[in-house]
Formats: sequence, structure tokens, C-alpha cells
Amino acid sequence: MAGRGRGSDQGEDAVAGVSERSLFATHPAIPLPSPTPLVPAPGTRPPQADIPAPSLSPAAGRIARVRRQFGLTSLPRLRHGVAKAAELELDRGIAFLLVPVCLAAGAIGYYSLAAEPDFAKPVAVVVLTALCALASRSWPKTHLCFTAMLLCALGLLAAKVETWRAGTRMLGSEISTEVTGRVVSLDRMETGRIRLTIDVTSTARPKLRYAPERVRLSARKIPRELTAGSLISGYAKLLPPTGPVRPDSYDFSFDSYFAGIGGSGFFLGNPRIVTAEDDDMPLSARLSSAVENARQSIAGRITGIVGGAEGEIAAALIVGVRAGIPDEINEAMRRTGIYHIISISGLHMALVAGTVMGLLRGAFALFPDSSARRPVKKYAAAAALFSIAAYLVISGIVVAAERSFIMLAVMLIAVLFDRAALTMRNLAISAVAVILVSPHEVVGPSFQMSFAATAALVGAYAGWADYRARKIRTPPPRRTPAGFLMGKLVALTGGVAMTSIIAGSATALFAIWHFQRVSPLSLFANLAVMPIVSVVMFLAVASALLMPFGLDAPSLYLMGKGLTAMIAISAWISERSPVDAVGLISQQSVLLVTVALVIATMATTWLRLAALPFALAGLLTVSDTRTPDVLISEDARLVAVPIGGGELAVSRARPNEFTVDNWKRALVSESIVVPEVFNKTDGQFAIADAVNLPPGAPFYCTDGVCLARHPSGAIIAHVEDRKDTWKACGFADVIVVNDATGYDACHNPLVLVVTKRQLARKGSAAVFFDRQSATGPPIVSFAVDRPYRPWHEQRKFSREARGLPPYKKPDNTSAPVPAQ
Repeated sequence: MAGRGRGSDQGEDAVAGVSERSLFATHPAIPLPSPTPLVPAPGTRPPQADIPAPSLSPAAGRIARVRRQFGLTSLPRLRHGVAKAAELELDRGIAFLLVPVCLAAGAIGYYSLAAEPDFAKPVAVVVLTALCALASRSWPKTHLCFTAMLLCALGLLAAKVETWRAGTRMLGSEISTEVTGRVVSLDRMETGRIRLTIDVTSTARPKLRYAPERVRLSARKIPRELTAGSLISGYAKLLPPTGPVRPDSYDFSFDSYFAGIGGSGFFLGNPRIVTAEDDDMPLSARLSSAVENARQSIAGRITGIVGGAEGEIAAALIVGVRAGIPDEINEAMRRTGIYHIISISGLHMALVAGTVMGLLRGAFALFPDSSARRPVKKYAAAAALFSIAAYLVISGIVVAAERSFIMLAVMLIAVLFDRAALTMRNLAISAVAVILVSPHEVVGPSFQMSFAATAALVGAYAGWADYRARKIRTPPPRRTPAGFLMGKLVALTGGVAMTSIIAGSATALFAIWHFQRVSPLSLFANLAVMPIVSVVMFLAVASALLMPFGLDAPSLYLMGKGLTAMIAISAWISERSPVDAVGLISQQSVLLVTVALVIATMATTWLRLAALPFALAGLLTVSDTRTPDVLISEDARLVAVPIGGGELAVSRARPNEFTVDNWKRALVSESIVVPEVFNKTDGQFAIADAVNLPPGAPFYCTDGVCLARHPSGAIIAHVEDRKDTWKACGFADVIVVNDATGYDACHNPLVLVVTKRQLARKGSAAVFFDRQSATGPPIVSFAVDRPYRPWHEQRKFSREARGLPPYKKPDNTSAPVPAQ
């Protein structure tokens, strides 16, 4: 694809019905009729008009037709057809569309490496491939291959540079210390607590030798006058970033590393504002503090006028402050597939830009003489570009909004330069910009789902535009006003439905891979909610324009009523939505479907049919993965066993809610079963009775040991003290020791002993039983491999990873406290 776009150009100066693909179409030559000689040539027989042609039997005719078809699809002809189609694809610009694909492949390759490479290696690869690409310019096919390799190497180098540039100091072990720092942002949670992001300036009691530069702490109460930019101090408990809750799940320490967050925790008391003698804030900090304070002020005004959950959602839509949205509303929107409405992303940016452009072009239309002489479309596009830039700043410049801004900015700039806005080329430019700025986003769900949905929609739109350009259309019959409105309503509903179907189909597998959930009623929810959201975003733009004059109350009031209807619809559909947990899927299926999506959206000739085998292979290998039989948290405090019937047995009466929710979706469980605790003196249950537990029995706890039985018959034991490990050695298949000083006390190769020290070093674990042999040893898989990557280096410094017991404060308070 080159030039103005893949489909027909719908700009102001475009010629209707002309598709740029037709510029590259190959038209078969029309053979001229050969003259019939009146006099036969010497040596030839004159034509015999009265002799009939020999007739073939029906069977012989079918055989002849099959032979002709095989002749048309012979290997040389197929090779020639592929070459011609590939040449046409290159003429249309598919090579440029594959640039972000190659860059993303290189970035993914970097994050998939087993060990961190030195800078010299990726630089050497880039230089070598660049030289090869330069030397192979005389051979086009070889040159394309080396260019693709160069782009992959550049993606790998960009990821390495970003990792080096981030260099986040990560807290290695939990510790309590006095933290002094400057507030970067604050969010008021739905629970009433306040979450503060703080740039640490100093620590004391003890002073940390390797203190993180930025932490995120929560507090029960903060001073009324505290704002972004304030210098505060307080005694806090700091916790290191957590890893994946299970193997192959999202790594939160990876996200914290690139977000610059070196630790999290909570204040043990209320923080206090301190006055610095030399308060010399850099200009960048002053600007960010001013923006954050403006966001909080606007959010406070919105919630004060609208109120309730509607006010919190309105604040999330306008300024990106969404911490106060109730959990039940968040969950209802996730189950119905409309949670993307809350997160400021492409939908909101597009609605804001479209609203501004529509209002301005409508205003310009009131002055037809002036509009006819001036490029009012460019004026509207420039105003829309300015509006989404302001929206990006006021929404906090989160990653999803930043990526969406780049995509829309490229499209609006294309309008300023008389280019088609909605094209795959512009999408590729925005993808290249995002990958080069933030390569780590490539492996995240937000990047993958956003670009997959956008690429699918652009590709579908281009195909539909080509179809309409080729179709001969007759003038539509005259209709009554009622019929005209009904036709427009049906067309609008069909457009929203197809948009939801296309985007949902393109992102379904990514959603299942990352979140193990799917929204079966998302189509109906989006059809019902999107018209309301469009009106709500129009009112949001109007509120933002009227707010400086104090005239925003009516539009905010109407916005709140629209959000009330949206909440009611999502709650009603959520109650009728079936269970959305779908379990784990294989990684190769996601990769295959991704390849199919790339081919289907970027190819413009019959070569897009090559996507079918990849898509089919991806769908056939979806279930080509094995569900864990036991899951263990990285702090060794929680063990979960699926016991059948949609139940998940856990080893603690009050398990971590976030971890359990993730495990339930991964193991397709609907409810949890908490352990039953027995006293040693009651005699109702003894450790020796574990062999009599029926398959699928939940955890029973007594005498420091919790025991459960997997449906396969394997026994799982959870031990709090290493001294009690031996009690389960005689019958347990898996023993989890919640003691950093613990060790394998069984010395039996058929008994798997997982200690707290192992989990501290290698992260959460998944255990698989041998289904072929009942006597085979269990297999354990950990979430973190060694050697460590930069976002995992802190794991080796914790007390648990060093095999040390928990730190106990000395009785003598004057004794020195060891630093981290």
C-alpha cells in the first residue's frame, strides 16, 4: 500500500469511487481476432464447415475439465502467480508495513533471552546485518532478507537501550524505615486510603544503602494541604516488587522496573509535611506537579458535582483518575467486555478528536463563503491535534493514552498534509514510534490488543472500501423521512456491531492469554453502551470547554445521567453473563494467530489466503497446554489445589484475593474451599489419617501441617515450620515449607520438597503430576529463571533468598538496626 491509503480516498479532493489498488491492477491483454484467410495456405486443408466436431461423453468432459484445472494450478504457474502477487504487494508498500513487525520481533526476542546480553553483542549484530544489507543491494530478494534481519536487530538494540536507560533501583527485601520524599501523584482509593507516588530523597532509621528512587505507598490519612510537589516524611514499611503470581503470567516486577517504581508498601502512621530549607525543585518537577494538582482539582470538582460512582467514572474519563471506582462496577465492566471505556485509550482520543473536528467544521459551515476559500478541514484537524495533546497531558500521560495519542497524531498530521488519515501506513508509523520509545510495551496486553484491534478495523475498512469501489451502484430510490432515518439507524447499528465483532475477534486470543477470561456477551454490551458513551464523551468535551467559565454543571449533570444508564446496563448484562474464566491456552497458538493477523490485515492480494493455515493451526493448538495440578505463591504462604467440581482448595483461611482470582481463572474454578483446622487434642483428624483422605479432599490442618489430596490421589502438604517437614515425608507427594531455613528433610526422590528459599529466588511455582505413571516424581516449574535479568536482580538480596529467618527487632531499642 502506498500513497493515500489502501482503500478509496475519502478526502475532500478525492475522486469518488477510485481505489488506489486499481493503479496497480494487472489487466489481461485482450487478444485481437486473427483474420481468416480466404484462400487456404499451401499444404493445408480448407475448412470443412459441414463436418461436425467429435463429441465427448459426460465422463470424458469432466476429466478434461479437471485436467485443465490441474494445468492452471501447476507448480510453475503457482510459483509465477506468487511472484507476481508478491511484486504487487511490494509495489503497494507492504515492506514498510512490516517494519514495526520486525522491530517488535526483535524486542520480543530480547525479552525472551535466557541471560542479559552485553551492549557489544546487539551492536555487533546491527553493524553486521547493516553491512550485509548494504552489500546485497544488487540482489533484491537477499537485500530484503538482510533488511528484515537488520530491523529485528534494531528492535533488540532498542530494548537493550531502554533497559539500560531505565536502570531502576529495585528494593531487595521488605524493611521498615523513615522515608522522606516529594509527592509525584496521589490517588484516593475506593477503600478510603490514599495511594502516594513519592520520589525518595532520603531514608533514616535505618538509612538504606541502596534506596529506591521512587516508591508507591498508601496511607490511611494525609494532611489536608498535601498536594503534588509537597515534601513529606513518615515511617513506612517497604516491600519489594512482586513477581508473577504463577509461571507464564504477567510479571509485575517487569512493569515496575520500566515504570521506575523500586518498591511499594504503606505508612505505619500518617505522613507529615516537612519544609525544606533549600526547596529548589527542578523545572520538570514543577511542571509535573502543576499538571497533577490541576488533575486533582478537576477530579474533585467533577466528583463534587456528579457524585457517587458516576462521578468517579466521569473523573476517570476526563482526567484519568480512576482509583475511586467501586470494585463491583469494575468487575461488571470486565465481565461484559466494556472495561476499555474506563481506560483512556484510542476510543476516548478518537471521540475527543472527532467531537472537536465535528464542532469546528459545523461552525465553519455557517460561513460558506469563507469556508470555500480556506482549508477549514486542516484548521479543524489542527485544533483536534491540540485538543488530544491537552487531553493526554491532563490525563496523566499514561502509557495507553500516550500510544493512542501517537496513533491519532500521525493520522491528523496526515490530514494536514493532504494524505488519507485512516490507513495501515499511518498505523505502522505510530507503531514504529511506540516501539522505539517504549519497546517493553510490545510484550504487554495493552499494546498487543490495541494495535491488533486497530489493524483489523483498518484492514476490514480497506476491504469494504475496495468492494464498494468495484461494485456498480445504482441511485438509491427516494424514501420517506421515516424510512431514511430507519436506514441510517440500521446502518449505524450494523457498523457498531461489525466494529465490535472485528475488534473482539482480533483481540480475543490476546485477552485469553493475558487474563484467562473472555466476555461472551460483549457484543450486546457494546451495542447497548457505545451510543451512550459517544454522548457522554461529547458532554465531557463540552464540560472541559465550559469549566474555566464555571458553566460546566449542566453538562456534567447530563454526563452523570448517561453514566448511570451505562452502569445499569453493564450490571444487568453482567448478572446474565456466564462464567468468563476459560483457563490457559498455549503460547504457540497465540504466535500463530498473530502471524495470521499480520498477513490478513497487511496483504492486499490473494496472498492474504496464506493467513488461513496459520489461523487454523493456531485454533487447533489452543488447548495444547497443560493445566498445573498445584500452584504455590512466591512467598510460600499459599498453596492451591483444584479438587474438581469447579472448586479450588487453598491452604489459608484468608488468602490473597488478587492471587486467588488469577488462579481461579487459570484453573477454571468458580469457588474456593478454605481449610478446616483441627486441634491436636480433639482426635478428629491426625496427620496419619492423610492416607485415608478421598481424592479431591480440601486442606485439613492439624499439628502445624495442612494436607490435601489431588483428584489423581497425590497428597500435598503445607508446613509452616521446617521442623515439621518430616511428619509428611512418609505419604506426601509434594511438601511446601513456609520457612526460609527449611531444607529437604525427606531425601526421597519421589517426594518434591519446595522451600521458601527456592520460591524467593525463583518465584511462584506450578507442580505437575506424572499422568502416565502413578509412581513418577512430580515436576515443578518456577516463574523466574536464572541467571537474572535486570528486573529480577533484586530477588537474590532478600533474607528469604539468603536462607535467613525473618528479622526480629532487638529488645534493646538503642541497639543499632542493620541497614538493608
